[in-house]
Amino acid sequence: MKFIPISKPSITKKEVDYVSKAVSSGWVSSLGKYIEKFENQFAKYCKVKRAVSVSSGTTGLHLAMEAIGVGPGDEVIIPDLTFIATANAVTYTGAKVVTVDIEKDTLCICPNSIKKAITRKTKAIIAVHLNGYPANMKLINQIARQYKLYVIEDAAEAHGAKLFDKKVGGLGHLGVFSFYGNKIITTGEGGMITTNDVGLSERIKFLRDHAMSKSKKYWHSEIGYNYRLTNIQAALGLAQLERINKLISKRVSIYKRYYKNLSKINKFQLNRTNSSVEVSFWLISLEIKDYNENKRNELIKKLRKHNIDTRPYFYPISDMPMFKISNTEIAHEIHQKGIFLPIFYDLKNSEIDYICETIIKLTK
Repeated sequence: MKFIPISKPSITKKEVDYVSKAVSSGWVSSLGKYIEKFENQFAKYCKVKRAVSVSSGTTGLHLAMEAIGVGPGDEVIIPDLTFIATANAVTYTGAKVVTVDIEKDTLCICPNSIKKAITRKTKAIIAVHLNGYPANMKLINQIARQYKLYVIEDAAEAHGAKLFDKKVGGLGHLGVFSFYGNKIITTGEGGMITTNDVGLSERIKFLRDHAMSKSKKYWHSEIGYNYRLTNIQAALGLAQLERINKLISKRVSIYKRYYKNLSKINKFQLNRTNSSVEVSFWLISLEIKDYNENKRNELIKKLRKHNIDTRPYFYPISDMPMFKISNTEIAHEIHQKGIFLPIFYDLKNSEIDYICETIIKLTK
C-alpha cells in the first residue's frame, strides 16, 4: 500500500480558476473582490450577521479577545484538551490562561468545571468544538449570562457542525475558524471571525488593519495588528466554501466506513456522535482502551512502517511548562489513549479498510 497521509486538501479546477483570476487582477494582497465575497458568503453560510477574515485561526482568537477588552489582570477559561493556539492567543492579551477539564462523552469543555473555575477576574470562556463536535453551548451560555462573561467559540475544527440544527460560529458572542491546510476548507493559512454583533465586527476590522483611522490616512490612535487575509487566499477560500457541503458529506461517509470496520471491537472508541449534533469530522479520532502514552506512541511508529500517517491527541495545555497550572483527570486520561487517523476527500474505501485491518492486527 502506498503512503496514506493523515490529511490533504481537495483542490479542483474551481480553486485554480479563482486563484488565477485573483493573481491576474493584480490585487494580490489585502484588497480585492474575493475578500469581501468570501466574508459575505461565510457569514451567510454560518447564518450570522458578519464575518471578518484574518490571517490565521490563532490571530482570529487574539483579535476576538482584544475586541471584547481582554487584557492584563483578566482570566480566560479554556478546555485543557485543545491545540496550543487556544492558550497562546490568551497570553498575547496579557490575560491568564485557566484550564478546566473536558466531558468524556464529547471531549469538549465541561460546563461544571467552568463554573468551579470562575473568579472575579474571569472575563471570557473559550468553548472549543474539538474534532468538529460542538461543545455544550446551551449550558455554557447560561453560565456566561449568570456571571456576565463573554463566550468565544473556537471552531477551528468544526466548519459546518451543528448543535440542535444551528451552525457553530453563531452560538456565542464570537466564533473563530481556521483555514489551515488540514482543515475542512482551506486557504493555506487563514481564518475567519463570525459574530452577530456589528459593533464587535467593526472593532475587529479596525484592529486587524493596524488600527488605522477610516477618515485620516496613516493615523493610528492605538496599537493595531496586521492580521489581514490576502485576496489570493480569499479566492481559494471562496472556491472551497462553494464546495463545503460536498466536502463535509464525504467526511461523514469516511467516518461511517471507519465505524463499520472498528465499532464492533469494544476496546476502540471512535469520534463521538449524538442525535442533537451534526459532527463535521475534522479528523478521525480513535481511543484504545487500556492504552497509555508509551503504547500509543509505539502504535504510531508501527503504523508509520505500514505507510499509515497518524497523529497523537493533543497534550493537555496544563502539561506545557508555561501553563503548568492545573490537573485535569479526563483530559489526561483521554490524551494518552488517542490517535488521529487519515481523512481527506480522495481517501478510498480500500485505504480505509487497510488502515482498519492494520490497526486491528497491531493492537491484538
